[in-house]
Amino acid sequence: MSKTLTQIRDAFHDKIVVREANQFILTRKGEELKTQLPRLMQALDNLYLPHSMEPRQCQRTFTLASSDYVAQAVLPSICCDIAIDAPHVGVEYQLWHKDKLTELAEMSLDLVSTITEVVPENLHGQMMAEDQLVVVFRNTHPLAIDAESAREISVADYINAKHVLISGGGDKDSPVERALSAIGEQRNIFATVPFFQSAIELLLKTDTVLTTPLHIAADFAQNYELQIRPLPLDIKPHHYYLLWHTKHHQDPEHQWFRALCYPLFKGHLERTIQQGMKLLHANK
Repeated sequence: MSKTLTQIRDAFHDKIVVREANQFILTRKGEELKTQLPRLMQALDNLYLPHSMEPRQCQRTFTLASSDYVAQAVLPSICCDIAIDAPHVGVEYQLWHKDKLTELAEMSLDLVSTITEVVPENLHGQMMAEDQLVVVFRNTHPLAIDAESAREISVADYINAKHVLISGGGDKDSPVERALSAIGEQRNIFATVPFFQSAIELLLKTDTVLTTPLHIAADFAQNYELQIRPLPLDIKPHHYYLLWHTKHHQDPEHQWFRALCYPLFKGHLERTIQQGMKLLHANK
């Protein structure tokens, strides 16, 4: 106790307590500490208490990043569940760029849904699904007519077609470019657009083709007159992850948010991939 008192006196340059006869008298600084220390000690004790998440009391805004397709296909379901379970929680959605994965430590993002083969250090993640790339075009495209004659799309068909590229979202296109480069070929790029919906509108109005993951092709094929064909290139399947930085890993509110999002992402991927497989087999 004597050592502790000495340390306190040195820290505050004050005697804190002085002995007088058989009693101790607090100095003015000692009186201030006596008044404030209980509150400060309680605040320190609270840091060690387990933090529970009460969704209906939470007032946090979570930031989620992915493609514009996810904003259209999955985000509404996430927001619907949040509105029911946690009415004071908000969501900020940002378009994701494939080159930002190693920068999550400096970013304010809570969750990222993206394609990746390697999860960088200090990131946590759950793989949601494995998907393949396919080729999509309108029902009246010349390739659709050929396909109905039992002729599959060849590499030559693919190279000579007019292609639409989507600049936003995950890293969907670089595997295609690498595969074509390996055989000394490249695509004929007709148009590059930032969003999936604009790409689909182009497909419906022109004899163009789009290379896209099967689940996205299947989702749009349910609402538009589109054909889906296997990609005539040997490319490894994509792996879809839900990722977050380790700084959020033990946060109870963050744990609640990702537990809410994960099954909605995974469920959508599984349903649309299954539908896509049916469409691919129906066209054979």
